[in-house]
Amino acid sequence: MKAAVITRHAISNYGSLLQAMATQKIIEKMGCECEIIDYIRTDEDYKNVEKTLIKQKPEWNNNPIKKATYLALRQPESLFAGKKFAKMRTKHLKLTRPYFSPNQLKSNPPDADIYITGSDQVWGPTADGKVDFTYCLNFIKNGRKAAFASSFGKTSLNEDIKDNYKKYLSLYESIAVRENNAVDYLREVGICSSQVLDPTLLLTRDEWGEVLKEVPKKDYVLVYQIHNDKRLGEYAKRAAKKLGLKLIRVSPSLHQISREGKLILCPDLGEFLAYIKNASLIITDSFHGTAFAINYNTDFVEILPNNNTESRNISILSLTGLQNRILKDYDDLRLVDEKIDFSYANKQIENEREKSLIILKDILYGR
Repeated sequence: MKAAVITRHAISNYGSLLQAMATQKIIEKMGCECEIIDYIRTDEDYKNVEKTLIKQKPEWNNNPIKKATYLALRQPESLFAGKKFAKMRTKHLKLTRPYFSPNQLKSNPPDADIYITGSDQVWGPTADGKVDFTYCLNFIKNGRKAAFASSFGKTSLNEDIKDNYKKYLSLYESIAVRENNAVDYLREVGICSSQVLDPTLLLTRDEWGEVLKEVPKKDYVLVYQIHNDKRLGEYAKRAAKKLGLKLIRVSPSLHQISREGKLILCPDLGEFLAYIKNASLIITDSFHGTAFAINYNTDFVEILPNNNTESRNISILSLTGLQNRILKDYDDLRLVDEKIDFSYANKQIENEREKSLIILKDILYGR
């Protein structure tokens, strides 16, 4: 049996790559061949991503000098990170032939027994701010369709988008989503779904150990920051000083070199995971930064993103009983000293992992 999974695997982001890798691995563990559909939208190709982003900044895009300055400063780092992530994808993922447009997929889709919309924010806005219904498998006319650990990302959807989701997702055999609010969205349009863990949590810390590399242990505070919030770095600097530890920052983005902490630029996947595993404390606004901190039982402080995507972070913290790790006051350093008792979280993850794998087995082979 063969599964073809469509997900947002080609963004220069560790979470995107790790969730695709985990999805592939757990499907293969169930005796099913699995390929990741190598669909890379033109606007999200690393060669074009800065050009896409600047179009959403009229004050820069409409000024030739500002536009040229922005691209000159930001495009080289996108090219650097993009090339490195492309190599990691080739190493860790089994990919189909490349597709660069919905029409290419419609005219020559990959062969599979079942087509699956995978994890990550596949049903949320893409780089150009629009929704791409390719991730609803609308290019498959005849064939089994399902979703596993899919996410909307944003916490609100307009009525037109909801109508389209109802149209396309009603053709799915089964749907499992990542967040509880996604279950609610689908219920609103008359579609039943179940909730599962993010695929990265379906692999145990020992299973992730297969890709770990050696990095320094337990003598640093780690920053893994996705969103632009200066207060996060300032807080991390004060936290590291309070603990008497050095501050390290991991990122695929060179411009973060100007932020607090020694920048480890675009480490290999195994090094990235090892930095999380071995940290004394991680301060993060990233869902996958939080997920791996929980999986590795690494103490963490959660800083919720302020861009309407915090639902997935809140969902995993609520499940594991770790809502108290959300920072509410940037002047409050008490969380830095509080060690986390992960016993309840570990039990919850173990239970939900078992349930999620049963749901995936049912998706693949039927109830």
